[in-house]
Amino acid sequence: MQAPCFPNAGYRVLLCVSGGIAAYKSAELVRRLRDAGADVQVAMTEAAQRFVGPQTFQALSHHPVRVSLWDAQAEAAMGHLELAGWAQQVVVAPATANTLAKLAHGLADDLVSTLCLATEAPLAVAPAMNHRMWKHPATQANIATLLARGARLIGPNDGPLAEGESGPGRMAEPAQIVAALGAKV
Repeated sequence: MQAPCFPNAGYRVLLCVSGGIAAYKSAELVRRLRDAGADVQVAMTEAAQRFVGPQTFQALSHHPVRVSLWDAQAEAAMGHLELAGWAQQVVVAPATANTLAKLAHGLADDLVSTLCLATEAPLAVAPAMNHRMWKHPATQANIATLLARGARLIGPNDGPLAEGESGPGRMAEPAQIVAALGAKV
């Protein structure tokens, strides 16, 4: 078990998982965040669910996983606003190029982008994408916009990518993300 690195037991982290192959690393991130003393809730994009199922995150986080802005039961009490207000830290991992663009431009067309727009908690993003997508001027402009608004960038790392190429675009490892979060809390 990792030593707690958050200011208090139960530090509330909202993990937003977007749809990239690196979503599998987010399951390990939940485990490591909990080991470090965090209380973790997970929200997923529709695309993320094509890579890892919500049940995996529910088992690891010990909380129901939110997957839709249109969940009638959760939204009867404006659950997305409640969840956004609950968070002391929001982490988007993996943060795909699409999700980064939504966040930079203030779009709120799914649960994850709405939560990020509705929260007052600090935002950290852990990008994951092909190296050409990462280097694209549009992605770099979106990152610059998010950084100017106070978001924290964790990664991406340089190395082998899922499609067999190599370069910057690998999502930071879960231990690296937890360490970066703990250092700034």
